[in-house]
Amino acid sequence: MSPDSPFYTPPQSQSAPAPPQPPTSAPEKPASTLSKLNPLNYMFASISQERAPNQTVDLPVDRELSTIPRGDSEGNWEYSIPAADDAVESMVAVHNFLNEGAWNEIISWERVFAKGLKGGWEKCRRGEENLNVELAKAEMMGTVDQTSEPRLIKFQGRPQELTPKARILQTMGWVYPAKFGTEPPFDRHDWFVQRMTPSGPKEVRYVIDYYSGPPEPTGEPVFYLDIRPALDSPTAAVERLMRWGGDVWWRASGAAVREQQ
Repeated sequence: MSPDSPFYTPPQSQSAPAPPQPPTSAPEKPASTLSKLNPLNYMFASISQERAPNQTVDLPVDRELSTIPRGDSEGNWEYSIPAADDAVESMVAVHNFLNEGAWNEIISWERVFAKGLKGGWEKCRRGEENLNVELAKAEMMGTVDQTSEPRLIKFQGRPQELTPKARILQTMGWVYPAKFGTEPPFDRHDWFVQRMTPSGPKEVRYVIDYYSGPPEPTGEPVFYLDIRPALDSPTAAVERLMRWGGDVWWRASGAAVREQQ
C-alpha cells in the first residue's frame, strides 16, 4: 500500500528482545544463635578476650588445660577464660574445680563398670567404703589400666531442665519437707563419655545435678554434685542399682560388722 493512502499504517518497529535478567537471590538470613555454638560443648566458638568497658584489673586470657581427655582428638579439654569483669576469675576457678571433681567421679564409675557388669558387681558387693578404698589403692599403686580410661566426647549444660531424679526429690520435699526438703539443683550438665569396653568404644551419657549447700564458717561456698549414668539403657539402670544395692546389702547383711571383728 502506498504511503500516500489514507489507510496506510506504518509498520511497527521490531525492537530487540530484552536480555533475560538473572534471578534475584533471596536476601541472606543472619546466622542463628544455635549455628554459632560449638556442638561439642554448646558454647560460643569465639568469645571476646577484650577488656570490658568498666574493667579495672588485667585478667588472664590464656586457656587453662584440664585433666579431662578429649574423645574427638588427642590431648585434653581446655578451659576458656573470657576477660569480662573483675569477678570472672574466681567464678572460672570454681567452675573448673567442679568440672574436675565431676570428671573424677565419672572415672570411678568407669573403672568399676568398663569391663562389664560381672566385674562391676565384684567391686560393688563389698559396699561403697571398700570400693573407694580399692579404687584409691589402684590409683596409688599405678595398677590402673590406662588403655581402658574414659574420654569426654562432648557436654551440654541444661540448667532449665530438671533430671527425673531431681524432680522426684523436689516432690518428696514438698510432701515431706522435714526430711527431703532442699533447694532444686542450680545447674545440670549432660556429659557424653567414651567408655573403653572389651568389645570396643561405647558412648555413655552421664547426668550431673549441681546443688548448693550451707557455706563454711569461713564463708566459703559449698557444692554437692550428684553424678550417675543416665537411664538410656538397661545396663545403665543395673549399674546404678549395683552401686546403691551393693552398699545396702553390705550393711544390711552385717558384712561390714563381721569384717571389723
